[in-house]
Amino acid sequence: MSESFVFTPKGVCSKQFIFEIENDVIQNLTVSGGCNGNLKGISRLVQGRTIQEIVEALEGIQCGFRDTSCPDQIAKALNDYQLNK
Repeated sequence: MSESFVFTPKGVCSKQFIFEIENDVIQNLTVSGGCNGNLKGISRLVQGRTIQEIVEALEGIQCGFRDTSCPDQIAKALNDYQLNK
């Protein structure tokens, strides 16, 4: 059975991430705000992948002059999820 996890990113244009996760595999990711096309693409790319795969691929990515990015915030969200489950 999948469970929902909601995360509010910091330092980026996106306002909210809603994950559907089952057995540490992302079933769906919905993003509010941010660069619509890019985030729809990222949402599709993370589907069916494990949390660990996603964190390894996205952690540390920066956006312009910022210390973080939407992909980095997705990795942070999934790290938080693992710590608090």
